[in-house]
Amino acid sequence: MESLITLILVLTPLFIGFAIPSTPKLTLITDKCLSYLVFIILTLIGIELSQVHGLGSQIGEIALYVTALSVLTIGTGLFGLKVFDKIKPWHAKTTTAKTNQHRVSIRGSLIQVICVVVGFGLGLILPEALMPHDKTMTVLLMVLILLVGIGLKGSGITLKEVLLNRRGVEMSVIFTLSVLVGGLIFAAIFSDVSWTKGLALASGFGWYSLSAIVMTDAYGAIWGSVALFNDLIREFFALIFIPVFMRQYPSASVGLGGATSLDFTLPIIQQSGGLTVVPLAISFGFIINIVAPVLMVVFSAF
Repeated sequence: MESLITLILVLTPLFIGFAIPSTPKLTLITDKCLSYLVFIILTLIGIELSQVHGLGSQIGEIALYVTALSVLTIGTGLFGLKVFDKIKPWHAKTTTAKTNQHRVSIRGSLIQVICVVVGFGLGLILPEALMPHDKTMTVLLMVLILLVGIGLKGSGITLKEVLLNRRGVEMSVIFTLSVLVGGLIFAAIFSDVSWTKGLALASGFGWYSLSAIVMTDAYGAIWGSVALFNDLIREFFALIFIPVFMRQYPSASVGLGGATSLDFTLPIIQQSGGLTVVPLAISFGFIINIVAPVLMVVFSAF
């Protein structure tokens, strides 16, 4: 029953966001609010992490978990889509043009890490009376999903357009299954990780703000931080290697960003592959944005 309630809490704001009439002004405001909300969430995650007793002695273990999970989830997803590119080739128009957007995106990722560090510092000095309420993260999760729903509606993308992009749908299925295999391998390597926990951790697909909240609620701040840094590493990796893989493996290149292929890494995808690859990235990213919260909630419920 609790897992059903959590799933409703995640999906209801998304549907409400889709139902709200979209205007350019609302979309612009939503984008700005979403950026600020992500910073707030990351800061709160840092605060929660600071309250974990004996954290210093677990840093090495956390680093090991993050490294293994990142290698496995990024590696299996990349492998699956590279095989897909080999079996069913598709060529994007690549470009060698360089712009400042790549550097700006990297800086944005660094700012997100800084938010966690700032939150950790605040958690060490704030008095108990000023600590966030236990339900704060749940409320922020619902607001985050609501804003994402409004943003998706405001983008002008319809579900029909997404599902009609056959390659985007095929990529989504292959990517999802491949990354989940990485989660199962992760669970097989570490005896203290159940197979459902491994699948839940792998299901973030690059959506670090959401995965951090869901995993913190399900397994505690330690595993929330593992999910957070795993998905942040995917973002860093995608920003660096999307141009590298685009020429020979366009599907794999788009898939590197996971859920961020719809927004954060989309400019890099467009720069590397041209306008022809954008519909593919949007279709893939849209589907992964819908699938990620559902899988995380479902797997973490067991």
